[in-house]
Amino acid sequence: MSDERILVFGFSDLGYRCLEHLIGRGEKVVGCYTYSDPPGPGGWPPSLSSLCASHGIPCWTDVRWTAEELFHARTLAPDIVFSFYYRELLPREVLALPRLGAFNMHGALLPKYRGRAPVNWAVLEGEKETGATLHQMVEKADAGPIVDQEKVPIGPDDTAFEVQKRVTEAAVRILDRQLDALKRGAAPRRPQNLEDGFYRGRRRPEDGLIDWNRPSGRVHDLVRAVTHPYPGAYTDLFGGKTFVWRTRLPGLSVHDAYPGQINVEGPRLLVCCGDDRYIEILVLQREGKPEMTAAQWVARMQQENR
Repeated sequence: MSDERILVFGFSDLGYRCLEHLIGRGEKVVGCYTYSDPPGPGGWPPSLSSLCASHGIPCWTDVRWTAEELFHARTLAPDIVFSFYYRELLPREVLALPRLGAFNMHGALLPKYRGRAPVNWAVLEGEKETGATLHQMVEKADAGPIVDQEKVPIGPDDTAFEVQKRVTEAAVRILDRQLDALKRGAAPRRPQNLEDGFYRGRRRPEDGLIDWNRPSGRVHDLVRAVTHPYPGAYTDLFGGKTFVWRTRLPGLSVHDAYPGQINVEGPRLLVCCGDDRYIEILVLQREGKPEMTAAQWVARMQQENR
């Protein structure tokens, strides 16, 4: 431990775990900026404001960068600024505050998947790996020199939430192995070639609409990219808006069917996709109703049709 003053901007599970790691190391965290806790039960994302309160760390939520707020940030006199899944770009005045630099932990292998929701995008696009990247912040999003990266795998049935847990643990390991060098001003910097990567924007709940004309693998990727705790993939195939929370690819070809055609085989619920292959729905939920397994849904439909 040393006396370098650290100012944290953070949110979500990655922000919580990285801040928790700094506290566990005994680092001098002089403050934290975050967002208000979402309403309702569930405990996700974990509350950075509660973590700060339990350790006596000043915390501010939902800040809008007025002249008064910028003045207040300057009074904290940070040596290092960290952004851990903070949802907004920091003003240039904040980036200029720390004498040792401002650094962001991004949930992708930069320069790929710069921008918002990087883990969700990686799963959605069928990637087999992603990771975490610590980089120096500049005014352009996720474009500064890279300090360190670590890869994590993405399995064919992994959800974005499962992958996010791996990315978070990778982020903590990166932070731990680079923090001493950052405090000495001796951490490595490797410029990014942005032409080797790409940017992805934020995702909205309405982006979860399933297009059954897509290949079965891409429909499966969409479901696992936005399933719990995210807003979910949905369809109107089953009478009204219905969320599809879990699927699998059974490897079954389709003959004489059309995209979106439903086939019930015993307790199994299959839907034809645009590549003439089935996707199997495992868990679904009519809007406003409880979740059901496919077997429960099939049994209910058969009961109602008697």
